[in-house]
Amino acid sequence: MKKPFVLMLAGVAILAGCAGSPPNMESSPTPVSQQTAVGDARLRAKAHADLGMVYLREGRLSVALDEARLAIESDTSYPLGYNLLGLVRMYLKEDKAAEENFARALRLAPSDPEINNNFGWFLCQSGREQQSFSYFETASRSQLYSAPTKPLTNAGICSLSIKDDKGAEEYLLRALRVDPTNSDAQFLLADICYRTGRLSQAKNRLADVHRMTEPTAQTTWLSLRIERKLGDREEEMRQASQLRRKFQESREYQLLMQGNYE
Repeated sequence: MKKPFVLMLAGVAILAGCAGSPPNMESSPTPVSQQTAVGDARLRAKAHADLGMVYLREGRLSVALDEARLAIESDTSYPLGYNLLGLVRMYLKEDKAAEENFARALRLAPSDPEINNNFGWFLCQSGREQQSFSYFETASRSQLYSAPTKPLTNAGICSLSIKDDKGAEEYLLRALRVDPTNSDAQFLLADICYRTGRLSQAKNRLADVHRMTEPTAQTTWLSLRIERKLGDREEEMRQASQLRRKFQESREYQLLMQGNYE
């Protein structure tokens, strides 16, 4: 599974208004035409950033990069434009530029859950796992995040990358409390249970995964190894047959052929 992204930043708060204004003075209202121009610029920026995210998910990095630049050109204060640019630079392995853009995004919107999650992922990917957790926590606490289970799952993955099974299990259980249909968290917990000798729990969690999603090479391989340790040879052979039929090109099938179960 893939790990998270990171971003270091210095938060800067910019307060509107002048402290030295005479008492009882009202600032002049922004002209309607100017308000409209600002609103139009933000809408254009959002449209480019949203489209860029679609291209990014499709792996079309050059087009996503163009959309990120257009988003920022449309509105230089739109944080998700810099967030998108940070993600693209991260995938391009341009870590310095990625970090600079994530930092700019966080200066503009320090509590934005999506940006915090992505920055946490970047940090974890770049070997700064311990720094990543506070960003995942910030993202998970947001009431505005449409996917609050995602940063908790990412924190679990990041904990696994530093071999902290206990920390990973805590994050993944929290992720499942938020969203019991989170099959990624359930699979990772099944794997932890398998590695720590809780075979019945591992089998039950994996059964939940297969009720939610179609079997993959990874889940089939874990199921095979669980049954092997439980001593159910018939079920072990059934899982081996499924690996052979459906996932013959997979790494897991190669491990089976080598007899490398661990």
